[in-house]
Amino acid sequence: MTAEPLPTRPSETTLLRAAFANRSFLIGFLITAAIAAMAVLSFFWTPYDVTNLVVADRMKGLSAQHPFGTDHFGRDILSMIMVGSRNSIAVAVVAVGIGMGIGVPLGCWAAARGGIVDEALMRLNDVVFAFPALLSAVMITAIFGPGAVNAIIAIGIFNIPVFARVARAGALAIWPREYILAARAAGKSGTLITVEHILPNIASILLVQGTIQFALGILAEAGLSYLGLGAQPPMPSWGRMLFEAQTRMMVAPHLAIFPGLAIVVTVLGLNLLGDGLRDVLDPKLRRER
Repeated sequence: MTAEPLPTRPSETTLLRAAFANRSFLIGFLITAAIAAMAVLSFFWTPYDVTNLVVADRMKGLSAQHPFGTDHFGRDILSMIMVGSRNSIAVAVVAVGIGMGIGVPLGCWAAARGGIVDEALMRLNDVVFAFPALLSAVMITAIFGPGAVNAIIAIGIFNIPVFARVARAGALAIWPREYILAARAAGKSGTLITVEHILPNIASILLVQGTIQFALGILAEAGLSYLGLGAQPPMPSWGRMLFEAQTRMMVAPHLAIFPGLAIVVTVLGLNLLGDGLRDVLDPKLRRER
C-alpha cells in the first residue's frame, strides 16, 4: 500500500497569474473593485449632500449637473447611489462574517465529532435554513424594530447553516486521508488537526462560497430595504430607492433604472469573481485547463 502524498498547493505567484488570466475573475475583480472604491470615496466626497432637499430640482432628468438625475425630493441620484453602496457592502460583509465565523467552526466540529453531534448540528441547521432571511428579518424587526443592524442579524443567521454545510462537506472529504490518520496516530487532537490540516485545505471552497454569499447578501439587503426593514432614512439604500421609484416610473424612469443597475452590476461582478475563483482554486479545473 503506497502512502498518499501530501496535498500540494500552487505558489501565490502562480495563483495570481492564473487568476488574472481568467476572464471571469478579471471582469468580476474590476467591477467589484470599482464598487468598493465608490463606497470608500463616498465617505470623503459625493457630488451633492444626500441629506440636502432641493424641491425646485425634483425629478430632473439626466444633465451635466446631475448625471443620473434627481429624485422626488431633489436629491442627486448619483450621490445617493454612492452612499447607498457603502450601506449595502457593510451589511453584506458583516452578515457573511457572522455566517462564516459561526458556521465554519460548527461544520468542522460536526465533521470531527461525527455521530450524534454531527446529526444534531445538521438537523439544527435544517431548522435555521427553513427560515429565509426575509422571514427572519420580519420576525426580528417585529420585536426590535427595523434597521440595518437587524437586517445584518437576519442575513447573518441565514448564512450560518450555509457555511456549516460547506465546511462539514469539505472536512468530511479530508478526514479519511492518510496524512490525517498519521496526525491522529501522532497524538494530535481533533482541534489541532482541524486548524493545521482541515481549514487550510477547505479555505478555497470557503472563499468561493463567501463570494457567492456576499452577492446574495447584497440582494437580501436590497430586498429588506425595499420592504422598509433595512437602513432607515435619511441613510440612502438601493432597495428603498427602488421602492420610492415604483409609483413614479412612468414619469421619471431614471429613479428606478440607476439603483436597479447598481444592484445588478454589483451582483454580476461578485458572481463573476466567485466563478473565477472557483476555476483558479479548484485543482480539477486547473488540470482541465
